[in-house]
Amino acid sequence: MKYLIVVFFFYCNVFSQVREEKVLKEVPVRTNNRITNNSPSSFDDSKDKKVASIAKISEYKIITIERDTTHYDTSLTIQKEYKYNYLRKDIFGLQQFANEGQTYTTLDFGLTQFNPYPEIGLTGKHFNFLTANDILYYHVPTPLTELYFKTVMEQGQNLDAFITLNTSERLNFSIAYKGLRSLGKYINQLSSTGNFRFSTSYQTKSNRYQLKAHFTAQDILNGENGGIINLEDFEGGEEDFRNRARVQVYLNDAESLLKGNRYFYDHYFRINKNDAQNNLYLHHQLNYEHKFFNYKQSTIATTIISDEGNRVVNRFGDSYVLSNINDENRYNRLYNKIGALYENKLLGEFQFFLEDFRFNYFYNRVIVQNDQLIPSNLSDEIQSVGGQYTYQKNKWNGKFSYSTSITDQSLSNLDAKLLFKYNDKNSFDFRFQNLNRLPNHTFSLFQSSYVNYNWVNTFKNEKINNIEVKAKTQWLDSAIQLTTLNDFLYFGQVTSSEDQLLVSPKQYDNTINYLSIKAGKDIKFWKLGFDNTVLYQKVDQEDDILNVPELTLRSTLYFSGHFFKKALFLQTGVTVNYFSKYFANDYNPVIADFYVQNTQEIGDFPMIDFFVNAKIKTARIYLKAEHFNAAMTGFNYYSAPNNPYRDFIVRFGLEWNFFL
Repeated sequence: MKYLIVVFFFYCNVFSQVREEKVLKEVPVRTNNRITNNSPSSFDDSKDKKVASIAKISEYKIITIERDTTHYDTSLTIQKEYKYNYLRKDIFGLQQFANEGQTYTTLDFGLTQFNPYPEIGLTGKHFNFLTANDILYYHVPTPLTELYFKTVMEQGQNLDAFITLNTSERLNFSIAYKGLRSLGKYINQLSSTGNFRFSTSYQTKSNRYQLKAHFTAQDILNGENGGIINLEDFEGGEEDFRNRARVQVYLNDAESLLKGNRYFYDHYFRINKNDAQNNLYLHHQLNYEHKFFNYKQSTIATTIISDEGNRVVNRFGDSYVLSNINDENRYNRLYNKIGALYENKLLGEFQFFLEDFRFNYFYNRVIVQNDQLIPSNLSDEIQSVGGQYTYQKNKWNGKFSYSTSITDQSLSNLDAKLLFKYNDKNSFDFRFQNLNRLPNHTFSLFQSSYVNYNWVNTFKNEKINNIEVKAKTQWLDSAIQLTTLNDFLYFGQVTSSEDQLLVSPKQYDNTINYLSIKAGKDIKFWKLGFDNTVLYQKVDQEDDILNVPELTLRSTLYFSGHFFKKALFLQTGVTVNYFSKYFANDYNPVIADFYVQNTQEIGDFPMIDFFVNAKIKTARIYLKAEHFNAAMTGFNYYSAPNNPYRDFIVRFGLEWNFFL
């Protein structure tokens, strides 16, 4: 709440200064400040206050930690429609659960990011947990504000408020808060999340010193109902069960909470005083993060009501306590990277670095079970050395890096990227990654009040080879990915009982080969557009461990055009999403992760949305009838086994930018 108050204070100050905005591409904003040396000057140091330069939209810059730079965009396109959601990004390949703010089923395995260092796990809770690479930095000639708002399923709203400003041409600050509360349609499905972000960037006048830093405070709270009990109640379509609160679920009072704070800074210092043909830099990056996970469940037994008689089940087996489960674990990680970088304007950048990674993953107790000690913590220190070569000239852009551990742990990462940009409409991207990564902590150690959810393991490292080729052309966007997985780690089902769910971590001894081919094209004629994305996936494996739908697609037919002397830009159309039937991984709230199951298939149903979007000056308004075909095509739509997809709902929202 304190972060929301801070943001509200900033907005009170902003709105007191807001004037009538102009469409930046047509009527730029005026300012009396001054911009960086490497951009067209929009700042004015002149003492004559009557003279003001003009700031163009291209001068509102967005910068990643990798120093990739784009400019702010207030247009309304079909891609903006795809990104207008809780995650604020295109979620093709992710299947949403019934309530906003819940987890997602991963349809596209290619979305998986590979990292050599171990993480806490709990991957089902991390879709909206912003990583260090997700945080953006800015350079703006005038203060910039963005408001995002969207209605939710029941009793709540989703708001993302953001402001950034340059106090001088070299110092920028940004502050943002995204908050969500949605009760949901089913019993015990509340989502309440918050993502606070503060970032700053600074560079000296000569660019000799550069700094990027941020702080995040995030919390993700979910009611965990464990899915519906009787699928016939949902699939039958009876009027009584159209009120989803009447559908029985496994857990009526369970909830999970993931919280985390991160402190991050990355800075460079050039040894030589003036920028020259040859430069030598010192580089340091620090990333400290603390996470806390809590699973609560007051009532352990579930009473299932049926015509054959009531029965009482313990969904996750026997428990050490009779009621009021309150399990907690904590995770601290500290990452330091120190390096020296040599830059030659002709040959590129050569960097050598030392990485120090330390973690402590711990519980507040020790458990002895079946004569086995389940310890209270995992902790380790890992040091690695590596090098990186970066080349950027004319149409070529490449980055090649390799790191390997110099301590006892076996860990390595080879990552090679090469981009050839023929022109603005045609580019080709190549990537090869060879990874030897340590297991996530929830595979190695887990404690719970449930007897069968306690384990300690020593698994081998996962070995991953990954090849990606992408082509963006004026005719077609396409991508192919080939991935080989050895010693793959996953959660598997221990029991096949209908009412009891027991899972444990497993390691697959055989090789898994994964292939994906993705293609997309937005075809435009007059004011009509037809945007299509198709994903084909194939897995070669001896056992059904890595399960993905063979076919996933999205098609949008839309109309767009200006009205009222170009004062209004309108976009309206229909989007169809589909994925073929397959044995999807199911979600387990106790471990906050997905597990492999091969008993229930989902998929093979269309999800049709109708949308009307409008742009007035710098405001973009969105209206969507989501899944309006729900009752027409039958109630067989699931996001995961026992977890239905969303019913038909009409939602409204907007994105609004202010340039002062």
